[in-house]
Amino acid sequence: MDFFLEESERLKSLPPYLFFEIDRAKRRSLEKGVKVIDFGVGDPDQPTPSFIVSAMLKASKDPANHHYPLDRGNALFRQAVCVWLKKRFGLVFSSDTEILPLIGSKEGIAHLPLAFVNPGDMALVPDPCYPPYKSGTIFAGGVPYLMPLKEENGFLPEFEKIPADILKRAKIIFVNYPNNPTGAVAPRSFYEKLVRWAAEHKILIASDLAYSEVYFGKDKPLSIFEIPGAKDVAIEFHSLSKTCNMTGWRVGFAAGRPEVISALLRVKSNIDSGVFTAIQKTAIEALKNSFGFSKKTNILYRKRRDLLVAGLKELGFPVKPNQATFYVFTRLPKNQKDSTLFCKNLLEAAGIVATPGVGFGAAGETYVRFTLTVREPEIHEALGRMKKVFDEGKV
Repeated sequence: MDFFLEESERLKSLPPYLFFEIDRAKRRSLEKGVKVIDFGVGDPDQPTPSFIVSAMLKASKDPANHHYPLDRGNALFRQAVCVWLKKRFGLVFSSDTEILPLIGSKEGIAHLPLAFVNPGDMALVPDPCYPPYKSGTIFAGGVPYLMPLKEENGFLPEFEKIPADILKRAKIIFVNYPNNPTGAVAPRSFYEKLVRWAAEHKILIASDLAYSEVYFGKDKPLSIFEIPGAKDVAIEFHSLSKTCNMTGWRVGFAAGRPEVISALLRVKSNIDSGVFTAIQKTAIEALKNSFGFSKKTNILYRKRRDLLVAGLKELGFPVKPNQATFYVFTRLPKNQKDSTLFCKNLLEAAGIVATPGVGFGAAGETYVRFTLTVREPEIHEALGRMKKVFDEGKV
């Protein structure tokens, strides 16, 4: 007799996870023998630096690191985080009460609504956005309220226009600058208005700063905590994934006032057992050396960006260079409107994986995202393939 257990309504309400679907389509093409060029998932193509790997080899051999991590995380790692925040942003935090190691920032972001959102409450979510802002809210029984990010507004949410009845139900607002998928950055004036507004309406700001070290201008991306009063109303998420090419290592951290950090810790302590201590100790060395490493990788990504943007322009994309992140987010060419169909045709006709903008939210329709985690020879080849299939009318 077949056993069938029906999925929960919360799980049913989730859309298919974007990058899982992209990977499945990519694997189907690979099985057909297609040489796929992958501009899809934002996973650095360069290896984790050797000094990090060496530190991990040493830490992993120490039996003292083989036990359950402490719930609050390794004290030395938390102290290293505070040193890094002071050096990078000029910020002062308590390593004992205001820093929490995470199994990657994604985990902390997805768990945050469980600490503050009751069933029926709302979280204010940018559209397009990194999917866990929505899914974390839904898993907590909350309702995402979508804030369209419009190109004409610099891909910044117009939070001042949110209706009063929505604000009464809202507990969290998610912001992400430098932004995935758009590559936009936020000026100081945006954060100043946001902090005042959040304090007025008693809404927690969840600032996702995973791409703080991937930028191309002279001005470094801001931390929200550089704004006076932000610590009263915000929590910020950081990741070593992009900063140090450590996507597979799953380590990041949250910073914020003690009450917010404590609430997130209580959620996590009931769900996971923390970051492997050897990885936390390795992350100390990663943070110490991150500034020089990021400078080198940003030179690499900028060269790739300039090459890809120039080529896409020649193909008819109305593309603008991204200011930060390793994503190029552009409207579709030739007045095309269906980003899913465009990416499907691009994969089938040219063996190129790109991410449909609608996968990040309805406001992302008519856009497509390309990552810069592809080597220059492959970028040249991809542009050549696109030109051929465009000329043949296959895309």
